[in-house]
Amino acid sequence: MQETHYISSENLDLPVLSTILDTNMLLALSEEATLNIKKSFDYLQEKIKNDKSPVYGINTGFGSLCNVKIADENLSKLQENLVMSHACGTGEFVPKPIIKLMLLLKIQSLSYGYSGVQLETVERLIEFYNHDILPVIYSQGSLGASGDLAPLAHLALPLLGKGEVWINNELVASSEVLKEHNWEPITLMAKEGLALLNGTQFMSAYGTFTLLKAHKLSYLADVIGAISIDAFDCNMSPFNALVHLVRPHRGQVKTAERINEFLEDSELGKSEKENVQDPYSFRCIPQVHGASKDTILFTHKTFKTEINSVTDNPNIFIDADTIISGGNFHGQPLALALDFLGIALSELANISERRTYQMVSGLRGLPAFLVNNPGLNSGFMIPQYTAASIVSQNKQLSAPASVDSIVSSNGQEDHVSMGANAATKCLRIVDNLETVLAIELMNASQALEFRRPKKSSPFIESFVTAFRNVVPFVAEDRVLADDIHASVAFLQSFQIDNEVLFA
Repeated sequence: MQETHYISSENLDLPVLSTILDTNMLLALSEEATLNIKKSFDYLQEKIKNDKSPVYGINTGFGSLCNVKIADENLSKLQENLVMSHACGTGEFVPKPIIKLMLLLKIQSLSYGYSGVQLETVERLIEFYNHDILPVIYSQGSLGASGDLAPLAHLALPLLGKGEVWINNELVASSEVLKEHNWEPITLMAKEGLALLNGTQFMSAYGTFTLLKAHKLSYLADVIGAISIDAFDCNMSPFNALVHLVRPHRGQVKTAERINEFLEDSELGKSEKENVQDPYSFRCIPQVHGASKDTILFTHKTFKTEINSVTDNPNIFIDADTIISGGNFHGQPLALALDFLGIALSELANISERRTYQMVSGLRGLPAFLVNNPGLNSGFMIPQYTAASIVSQNKQLSAPASVDSIVSSNGQEDHVSMGANAATKCLRIVDNLETVLAIELMNASQALEFRRPKKSSPFIESFVTAFRNVVPFVAEDRVLADDIHASVAFLQSFQIDNEVLFA
């Protein structure tokens, strides 16, 4: 029987989201959330009935049309028109796990009772989530400022019986799905379209998904870096705790602790070294990996705040008896954090590729390109090219999106965050990092075999043994693309406890 997560005012965090997604939990509203939604909706309806003064997006047009008054009998049509007209997404399909996160985060934001939506609307979104009815959403179209307007319009279309949804891996008309479940299309009430479209759930879902992967790859970068340290016969002195306690950046200290833990009782680590110092890509793993850890943590904190926030506009404050039009939909905090995260993840790939380069260079008693009979065999020559190509692409993707802005809506929306672009390219960077680390793992595991009969630590030997079940030792040339893909799949399937992952 599936467990249920009850939407409430309690803070979501990445470990909670990870558990919800990994265990395929169902969603339901808590009594508190249900009451919040009802109170906000009732307050708004009463306000509209008794107060005819213009309130943005409720009885006015949108954007630069904010001064155009809308008659009461057209308020529902206004909201429906908003959703249809703003569904202008293009580009690639948004990945299904991110769509599911968008649904969850939109439900969470609406549940606080500051948005004035119908309970029926939120419950239908929950039905979509629980039945894996995922609206078809496109990756391009949001400026990351008036909310993620285009992507969230596509998220909302199926409520009206319009647009398409994913059922398993098939595209199905929303109208057909509603008929199948005996659901009537939602008739949007005043402000509902705006509440659905205003918000940062596209950026937030992308960022959250990327962060979950970033935490895992940060850990695996340390594991794979530790394999490379022994494979390249490096000194252990740079990882001595004394070095890091005199420069105690949190991530740096944590990385050094992990490397020492991973390489505990390594025969190779304890052996006498001919080399006095090692290249920076090995020696400075704590400093480089650690700085990326600190950036991941900063981004994590930013997104934790965001996914527990109300980001539509205007906001309804019942206790103060007021409706305020503000700018909580602006994605600047997310755009800056995503750009920073992209740079940090790009650097993990950058230093990983440098370690791969060192290991194939015929240094420290290792054969050129880590293969017997080099010349007849090219061995691991070209995987390093592949890693270098990917690292170069990451450098290009790391140019910040948040420094850009384009005026829209006739000058009303004259500064935008471009956080949606920051989000989509950050996901590409983290996916690229995964491949670069998979290539380093191939090289380091191969190099380790040339150190036999000496062994690494029990932890590393166990990890490499598991990897060898997927990617055997390369004795002579074969199609290494297959091995790269298998290495990526190995990293994706590798399970890490949340307590370790988010420590």
